[in-house]
Parts: sequence; structure tokens; C-alpha cells
Amino acid sequence: MKKLVAYLTSAYPDKNFTIDLALSMSANGVDSIELGVPFSDPVADGPIIEKANHLSLANGFIFNDLIDISKEIASEVDTLWMGYMNPFYHRGMKNTIEKASSLDVSALIIPDLPYEEMLVYTDILIKNSVDAISFVAPTDSHERIEVITKNAKKFIYLVAYAGITGSLQSEDLAKTIDSIRKTTNTPIYVGFGVNEQTAKDKIEGADGVIVGSSFVDVLLKDNLTNSQKIDTISSMARRIKDRINS
Repeated sequence: MKKLVAYLTSAYPDKNFTIDLALSMSANGVDSIELGVPFSDPVADGPIIEKANHLSLANGFIFNDLIDISKEIASEVDTLWMGYMNPFYHRGMKNTIEKASSLDVSALIIPDLPYEEMLVYTDILIKNSVDAISFVAPTDSHERIEVITKNAKKFIYLVAYAGITGSLQSEDLAKTIDSIRKTTNTPIYVGFGVNEQTAKDKIEGADGVIVGSSFVDVLLKDNLTNSQKIDTISSMARRIKDRINS
């Protein structure tokens, strides 16, 4: 069964909405929820997720909102924290990892933290049973892929192209996937540019997809009520899950 990971901007429009949405998505085929930690300069994200980040911060997002959401959903659906290094470092990486572990958050995704710098936290991650997701890009050499993936846990985040989330660019990932398969048995999940229309193609040769901007785009629609947003996103999630497994 191919897996579906869904990115959500935490606490937009509020934390109770995020809880309700995450649980609904879990009931509609989403295997893991990637809770985005709002940040003022999300360099790897496109304009849709960037706007949601700024709106959540403008609404008063604080880190405790992420904790409150995780308390309610992590026992029901596999939960990851996706954020940039600044908010995690500000709290202290040891404290962040220990808190994630105490809430049953399974992994951290930190796109602006280079692989070699993440190694500094290996011992505390292992001690707390929290994984750090490794990124691979189509531009990485086989030698680089060997380094990045040899100790990869949970899944490898294969960036579908060099750029930002939400773009409609595409690249042939077969060579990169083959290179990863030669070095590790860790599952490969494809992210960046994955939506209802592209998911079937993106999953080719991989084990899962990560969808973000398509879901967050619905959050930004002012003409929908919160209930309508939950229904729309959950239905989309079900269609994507069915599509990648058809």
C-alpha cells in the first residue's frame, strides 16, 4: 500500500481547526500528518504555504499551539513536525526532541538543516526514538546519496525538483530512485509539486507521496466555511490515496 503524507500549516485558522482537520484526513486515507511550524521566512516553500505561515503568525501562533495540536492527534495518526531550524533552535534542540518524543511525534523534518549538521543530534534523537528525515534531490550524485541515506530512518524525502513547494515543475526521478534503492531499504516518499493530478505519476517507483500546497490552498479560501474546508480537503485526500494505489 502506497503511503500519503499530508502537510498542514499548524493553527491556521486556529488550533482546534487543525486538530479536527488532521483527524478527518486520517479517517480518509492519510497515513501521516506533517505539522508545519509557522515561520516568517519559509525558504523551501512556495507562495501558498508562505502565505499560510504568515497568516498563522499574524493570528498569534506560538509553539505551544503545536504542542496542543500534537497532544490531540499523535495518538491517532502518525505525526511529524516540519519546521525551519530557527524555531527549533530557539527552544533548544534537546528540548524540542524530548518534547516531540513525549507527545509521540515520530520525526522532525528540517529542510534548512544540512545533513552533516543534523548528525550532531544523532544521539539525542536515538535516545528519544525520534527520527530526522533525510532529503535527497535529483541533483545529488550517487556518492552523495550513499552518504545521506546510509542511516536514513522512517522514509527518505525525495525532492521532486530543485525549487520550492507548490511548483508544477517535473523531473525524471527514475535514476535517483534507482540510486537510492542501491544504498538503502528505507522507503522513498516524493514531495514538491505533488497534487491530485500529478500524484499517480510521482509515485512511480516510490513508496509514498507528500502533499502540501494543494491542501493548504483550500485553507486559504475565504468563501468556504471551516466545515466545508475540512470536507473538501478530506475528499481530496481520499481521491489521492485511491489514485496512488490504483
